[in-house]
Amino acid sequence: MGANPLWDFSLAVYGRPGVPAACLALQDRRGVDVNLLLFAAWAGLDCAVRLSGDALSSIDSAVSGWRDEVVLPLRALRRRAKVEDDAFYRRMKAAELEAERVQQDRLFAAAAAAIAGLAPRPGGGIALAVANMALVVPGGDPALEELAGQLAERPAGE
Repeated sequence: MGANPLWDFSLAVYGRPGVPAACLALQDRRGVDVNLLLFAAWAGLDCAVRLSGDALSSIDSAVSGWRDEVVLPLRALRRRAKVEDDAFYRRMKAAELEAERVQQDRLFAAAAAAIAGLAPRPGGGIALAVANMALVVPGGDPALEELAGQLAERPAGE
């Protein structure tokens, strides 16, 4: 697949202080798919799209097989290797990151098919991002609030 602005967004956002910890807390405590969460934020912040629950569910369904059969098993291997073999851990970490990039490519393609005109454009904002992320994390969470705060401080064009 060619350029993926979702992946670029995710890398930039994930590199901000506090974002990895917030995302991993949501992943570990709430079972949140961080790629789907970052997609929801990107759709609102950079694309000015308010996702519906049905659209998000459809997009998630398009990538759930890859996540369940590839990403999650690689994550389990990486976590197991962390305490047993550093070299294997690093290889599994790289493999997991690559699998997540593939998942984001699939998310981007599924979203483009489901939502006409999904592309970065002006008019997005933190309110849309928060509304979209609330679909991924119903009921809220302190880590989601931390993530929203970091997104609100994100410089334009990042």
